[in-house]
Amino acid sequence: MSQNAYVQYGCGFCAPAGWRNFDASPTLRFERVPVLGRLYCRNSQRFPANVEYGDIVKGLPVPAGSCHAVYCSHVLEHLALEDLRLALRNTLCILRDGGMFRLVVPDLEVAIQHYLQDSSPAACYQFLRATGLGQERRRRGVAGRVVSCFTNAPHLWMWDYRSLEQELRAAGFRQVRRAYFADGSDPKFAEVEMRERWTDCCGIECRA
Repeated sequence: MSQNAYVQYGCGFCAPAGWRNFDASPTLRFERVPVLGRLYCRNSQRFPANVEYGDIVKGLPVPAGSCHAVYCSHVLEHLALEDLRLALRNTLCILRDGGMFRLVVPDLEVAIQHYLQDSSPAACYQFLRATGLGQERRRRGVAGRVVSCFTNAPHLWMWDYRSLEQELRAAGFRQVRRAYFADGSDPKFAEVEMRERWTDCCGIECRA
């Protein structure tokens, strides 16, 4: 089977050997700098050696039509709407005909329901923290600008099933369905899925 058969992007530290794993973290890019990169570790751990730097918005170094399946978890909410549409088109491009795309993002609908059901004065704070749309403090000065260069953390656009289904179909995906933890059509998805990342989230599986 081709090394590109199973690809995940935004993998973080979850990089199983049976997958080609990409992440667009600036920290990963710095870690790969010869000599200097070995001295730097912003996170509690370093990226696994088999994680490659790759940005789905710019396009991954993967041949068109070569992937049997693509997976991403908690990635798309970090993209602006325009970039999300580019990412979906680039994902479709690397999938073979009938290939599967499986994704999970925080569910905006669930967050809104929690907010509406919470009558406490803290409801607004909880909503903004849960969605990642609020900013409790702004980093200032040179140090703040440096830290900002090494993070992709802010959520730029939140999704519910209806809106993301529409974007997927507009990009050219078909057989779009709501997905749940461990119900992947291909058993290899179990190698990259973590239960805790599906709590209060929206999962979708579709085909190219």
